[in-house]
Amino acid sequence: MLASNKWIVQLITDQCIAHGIKHIVFSPGSRNAPFAITFDQISSIQKHVIHDERVAAFYALGLAENTNQPVAICCTSGSAALNYYPAIAEAFYRSIPLVVITADRPHAWTNQGDGQTIVQKQVFQGHIRYEVQLDEQAETPEYLWYAQRETALAFQKTQSGNKGPIHLNIGLKEPLYQTAEKTTNYSRKISFSNTAISLSNTFLEQAKNDLENSKILVLCGQMSPNRSLEIALSKFASNANVTVLVENTSNLHDERFISCIDRTLNGIKTDEKSKFQPNILISIGGAIVSKRIKSFLRESNLKAHWKIGFEFPEMDTYQQLSHSIEMSPSAFFQQLNELDFQRNKINFFGIWKQIDYVAKDNLPYFFFEPKHLTDLLVFYNLFQFLPENVCFHIANSSVVRYTQLFDAVKSIRYDANRGTSGIDGSGSTALGAAVGIPEKQHIFVTGDISALYDSNVFWNSNPPKNFKMIVVHNGGGGIFRIIPGPATSPQRSTYFEAIQCQLVAKVAESFGWNTCTISDKDLLAEQLEDFLQKDNPFQLLEIITDAEESPKHLDAFFEYLRGN
Repeated sequence: MLASNKWIVQLITDQCIAHGIKHIVFSPGSRNAPFAITFDQISSIQKHVIHDERVAAFYALGLAENTNQPVAICCTSGSAALNYYPAIAEAFYRSIPLVVITADRPHAWTNQGDGQTIVQKQVFQGHIRYEVQLDEQAETPEYLWYAQRETALAFQKTQSGNKGPIHLNIGLKEPLYQTAEKTTNYSRKISFSNTAISLSNTFLEQAKNDLENSKILVLCGQMSPNRSLEIALSKFASNANVTVLVENTSNLHDERFISCIDRTLNGIKTDEKSKFQPNILISIGGAIVSKRIKSFLRESNLKAHWKIGFEFPEMDTYQQLSHSIEMSPSAFFQQLNELDFQRNKINFFGIWKQIDYVAKDNLPYFFFEPKHLTDLLVFYNLFQFLPENVCFHIANSSVVRYTQLFDAVKSIRYDANRGTSGIDGSGSTALGAAVGIPEKQHIFVTGDISALYDSNVFWNSNPPKNFKMIVVHNGGGGIFRIIPGPATSPQRSTYFEAIQCQLVAKVAESFGWNTCTISDKDLLAEQLEDFLQKDNPFQLLEIITDAEESPKHLDAFFEYLRGN
C-alpha cells in the first residue's frame, strides 16, 4: 500500500484501524496532508471532507453518537485546531468518543514566528480524556515503544467506562507530500479488563429498607435508546413507592413514566410541594434540561441521592450526593428488582401521575382556534405530525425547552447537544447523525439565531436525502423573553436577543438547498404535515412566528394548566 513516507503517520493510521475507527472527518490543509494521503488508501475507514473545522467536529460528534463508535477528525496546524474546541467540550460532557488528530509544526518551532504555528500542546486540556504529543523523529526502538504505548492508552479512553475525546497532536516536518510503500504494521493494543460490578451486600440491605419505606424518585437524563434499561426500569417503576421522571432526550418510554417534567411541576401547588418531594433520589443518564426540577430537588431534604453510571461519578448536581455507583443503570435496576421486599406501601407514583394526567387531558383545548402563530403553536402542531420511527434532533435555547412540554413519541429517537448546551453546532451534529444512520429519516428543529450561527452546515450543497430542517424564526433570542431576569431587563433587546430579520432560508438557498417559508397560522398544520413527508422535495422549512405574542402564549399556557 502506498502511504505517507512518515512512519509516525503510518503508526497513527494503524492504531485507528486496530481500534475500530470506521469514519474520519478531514478538513483540508497542508500540514495534515500526510494523514489524508495515507487514510485515502484505507478502504475500511470512510472518509468525509468538511472544510469548516467547527462544522466538521460537530458533524463527527453526530456520527459518533448515532453509530455508537469513536470517530476521528483531522485538521491542519494553527487556529484550525481551536475551531474543534466547542465540539470537543460537548463530547467531553456527553462522554462521546472523538479521536482528535491535529497536525502541528515540530515543537521546536512553537512561538518562533513560523506560519500557522500556535501552542497546540495541551490546547484542549481540561476537556479531553487523554493527550498524546508526538514529534516526527527517527524511528528508534525506544521512541516506537513510546508512541505505540501512548496511542494505545489513549484509544482505551474511547472504549468503555468514562469515555470521551482524546487528542493526538503530531508535529510533522516538511516535505509533507512524499510517499512510500508501506511495509510495517505499527499497531499495538493494550486491553484493560473491567471487573463485573455487583452491588455490595451492605448497600443492598440499606436499599431494601429504603425501597419499602421511602418515596423514591428516579430522574433520567440524556441518553441513547437502551432497551434493556427500559425493561428493567419499567419493572422497577411498577412499585407505587416509585416515580420515574424522563425527558424526551432520555429516550425511555413507559406509560408509568412522566415525560413532561416542567408541565407537571407547574401543577404542584406551593403548599403541597412537600408531598411531591422524594426521600431517595436515583439519577441516571446525562444532562437534564429542566431548570425547575433542579431547583425542586435542591430544595428537597433528601435522605440519599444515588448517582448511577460511569460518567462523571463525582458530579453532585443536586447538592446531596450520597452514593456514586459506577455501573450500568440497567445492571443496577436489574439487581434492585431481584430484592425481596414489600412494595406499594406509599402511593408516591399516584400523586405525581394524577397531575400529569390532568395536564395531558387539558392540553388540546388550549390550542383550539389560536389567534397568533407562536413558537408554542409550532411545537404543538409538530408533535401532531411527526412521522413514526424518525430521529428528531433538537437545537438548544428555547427550542429544547418547548420540546419538553409535549409527550415523547415512543418510536422516535431524540438527540440534542446538552453537554454544554451551546447553540453552536446543533445542525452540524444532526447532519452527521443523518449520515451515521442513513436508513432513518432525520428531522432537525432549530431557532433562527442557532441556524445562522451554524450556517456553514449549508456548505454541504448536497445534504443527505434523509435530512430535513425546520427553523422557528422568532426574530432572534426568543429564549430571553421566556426566562426570568432578561425578560424584564431594559437591556434585553440590545445585549441579549440578537434581534435580526435575515431569513435562514435565503442563506440556505445560496448554497443550493430547496427551502420554503410560511408565516400564516391557518396554513401551519397543512404545510408542516406536507413538509414532513419523505417525498416532499424541500429540505428546509422556515416558520416565521410572532415574537411579541410567543412569550405571552407560553405564560398563558402554564396559567391555563394551573387553573384546570
